[in-house]
Amino acid sequence: MGGHSRLMRARPAIKTLHLTNAYHPSSGGIRTFYRALLTQAVRDDRQLVLVVPGEADAVEHLSSRVRIRTLAARHSPIIDRRYRLLLPDSYLPARSSRLAAVLAEERPDLIEVCDKYTLPWVAAMVRAGWVLPSRPRPTLVALSCERMDDNIAAFVSATAVGRRFSRWYLRHLYGPAFDAHVANSEYTAGELRQALWDRPPGVVRTSLMGVDFEQFGPVHASRDLRRALQRAAGGNRDSVLLLCAGRVSPEKNVWLLLDMLAHLITAGARGSEAQPDIRLVIAGDGPLAPEFCRQAAGRFGGRVLWLGDVPERPALAALYASVDVFVHPNPREPFGIGPLEAMASRVPVVLPSAGGVLSYATPANSWLASSTPAAFAQAVRCAVLQPEPGRLVAARETARRHDWPASAARHLSLLERIHRERCAAYQMPISFHQPKPMVSQITMLATDT
Repeated sequence: MGGHSRLMRARPAIKTLHLTNAYHPSSGGIRTFYRALLTQAVRDDRQLVLVVPGEADAVEHLSSRVRIRTLAARHSPIIDRRYRLLLPDSYLPARSSRLAAVLAEERPDLIEVCDKYTLPWVAAMVRAGWVLPSRPRPTLVALSCERMDDNIAAFVSATAVGRRFSRWYLRHLYGPAFDAHVANSEYTAGELRQALWDRPPGVVRTSLMGVDFEQFGPVHASRDLRRALQRAAGGNRDSVLLLCAGRVSPEKNVWLLLDMLAHLITAGARGSEAQPDIRLVIAGDGPLAPEFCRQAAGRFGGRVLWLGDVPERPALAALYASVDVFVHPNPREPFGIGPLEAMASRVPVVLPSAGGVLSYATPANSWLASSTPAAFAQAVRCAVLQPEPGRLVAARETARRHDWPASAARHLSLLERIHRERCAAYQMPISFHQPKPMVSQITMLATDT
C-alpha cells in the first residue's frame, strides 16, 4: 500500500487542451463551464490551455500553466452571425494552419473538443497523423453539451429523416474520431450510446455541469430592482414576476412561454377568486429575439419585459433573487445551468418533466410539468400560490451539491482517468512534459490498472 501511494504521488499531471467555438459573451452555459474549469485548473496548479475563436490572435495567461489562446476567426456564415467560428480552413493541412501550429507548440497529452460540426475533424486529423505526426498522439475526447438530433430538429428538420441523419453522422463521422466521449447529462449521453452501441463499455461517460453557488442566493434580492421590473413590465407592487433566462433561440422552445402566459391570463379572467397579476421577464438574446418581442407586444402589450443579455454575474444574481418564479420551457435542455442558478437563489423553479434538467430536478426541489401551455401554467400557479418552503430548501441544497469547484474538479479528474486508462492499455508514457519518475513507466502503468 505504501508503494502504491508513492507511485500515486510520483505520477506527473497531464496537460489538457480544450477546443471550442462556444466561447462568446452570449454563449451561456459552455462559456460558464470553461471559466469554471480554468479557475479550477489554476487552483489545482494543472496544465490547461483553452483555444477559442475571436477577433484577433491573443493569449491570456491566468497562471504560468493555465492560459486562453484566441485565434482570429470569421463570423458564423449561418444561424447567428454575431458568433465567430474556427472553421476547417483554420486547420486544414493543405494550407498554413494556425491551429495546428498551436497544437504543435502546446504538445498536449489530451485534447478535448466541444463541437460537433466544424472542429471534430481536428481530432480525425490528429488520429490520422496529419497533425502532430512525430510523437505518440494525444488522447482525444469529445465533450457533448447538446444532442445533435435536437439541434437538427430545431434548425433543419424535425422529421425522422433528420433523426436518421444525426445517428448516421454520430456513428460514422463524429464518433470514431475520438477515444472517449463525455456528455453533460444522461439525456445527452443517450444519443451517443445509441449511435455508438458497438463501441467498448465506458466509451461514453457523463460529467454534470455546475453552478456558482456562492454567487447566487436570496441575500441578493433587491426591492428596488423588483419594483423597477414591475413598473417596466406595466405592473404594480402586487404583480407576480416570472423570469426566463437563456438564449432566445429555436432550440429553447421559447414560444411555450407566450402560450403559457395566455393560459395564465385567461384563467385569471375566468376565475371566481382573485388571481395574481402575472408579468414575464426575459433575460437573454438570440436569433429569435426580434420576432419573439414583436409577438409578445402584439399579444400582451407591455406585460412581457425583454432585458436582453445580462452578462454581469452580480446583476444576474440580483435578478434571480428578486423575482417570484423561474420558468424554463425547454424539454430538450441538455443540462440547464440557469435552473440551478435559480435553485441557488431559492426561487421556485418550473421545469419540463423531460430532458437534461432531470439530472438534478425532482418533484422534491422543483415544480415539474409536461411541456404544454396548460400544464406549465398550472405549475406556475402552484408555485405562486403554494411556494412550499421545503422545496426551496431542497432546491438550494441541490445547487450546493453542484457547486462549480466540485463539478470542475470531477471533470478534470475524469479526463485524467480516461487518459491514464488509454496509456495503460497501450503502455504509453503518461505525460510528455515531465521526466519519468524513479520507478519505471511499465510498473507505474501496471499499478494504475
